[in-house]
Amino acid sequence: MVTSAHEGMHRIFQERPEILTPVFEALGIALPDKASVYAVATDATETKPMSRHIDTVLRVDPSDGEDFLLAVEAQERRDKRKERSWPYYIAYLQSKYRLPVLLLVVCRDRATTKWATGPFDCGARGWVVQRTYPLVAGPDNLPVITDARTVAEKPAMAVFSALAHADNPERDAILNALHRGFAQLDWSAASYFSQFLENALGESPAGDKWRHIMTFVSYFPGRGTILEKAYLDGEAKGEARGVLAVLEVRGIPVTDDVRERITTCSDPVRVGTWLDRAGTVTHAEELFADDPEDPENSGAAEALSSEGLV
Repeated sequence: MVTSAHEGMHRIFQERPEILTPVFEALGIALPDKASVYAVATDATETKPMSRHIDTVLRVDPSDGEDFLLAVEAQERRDKRKERSWPYYIAYLQSKYRLPVLLLVVCRDRATTKWATGPFDCGARGWVVQRTYPLVAGPDNLPVITDARTVAEKPAMAVFSALAHADNPERDAILNALHRGFAQLDWSAASYFSQFLENALGESPAGDKWRHIMTFVSYFPGRGTILEKAYLDGEAKGEARGVLAVLEVRGIPVTDDVRERITTCSDPVRVGTWLDRAGTVTHAEELFADDPEDPENSGAAEALSSEGLV
């Protein structure tokens, strides 16, 4: 059965290909930062009776050499079947795309990592006709990142490293560093990495720890935590839709400026006040009256007063 951890360990290469350079560096292979990377179809099925799917296939166009394909396989345990399917994947991709192929296997435990390095031979009578040497990234060669600054500088690599070291005794320090590092990112990036990590860790001790961290910090309002921002942003947007719905039902015209002001406000308290007023105002602009924190309030109030609206 495909697990969330399995999906996360290879899907991050599709969604955040910038981790290829530091991962290759950890494996002792040079790859320039300036490389175009995009996903390739992963279906390697050729006949009906046998379906074969590679976890992730990327085409890498480096700035300093020829293009190549990178097949990424997430492996959670030793599997003798992979010793036959991995050589097939390589031969199939090379034949179909006429490009060199590298195979990267990503693991989360040392026993699987040791097995996955191979080599895996195909031959008979003392003659090897094909030998497969996968690149393997796992706990033995991926750095343990417990520094928030490094997380903020290389968040994708930090998340991937955290997945590989999910069973490491330093797990708590790793996840705490991720939380502190995410706080230094912009909202969209922090939200993406936080949710990706939660999904990838799944129902595991590391996943429980991460959810505990995110739940715990949400109890401290005003600190700008990821969950706090998400909650407040979602609450404000929900209230804003309510304001516009009430005005629409009551037949009160809403100008583009007023609509933008309502929908872009991220303060749920202020939007809640507008929602309370939406049922009684006669003009949409009256929503903003007596709002001391609104820099436009004084001008708006004067304009409404001159028109006899307030």
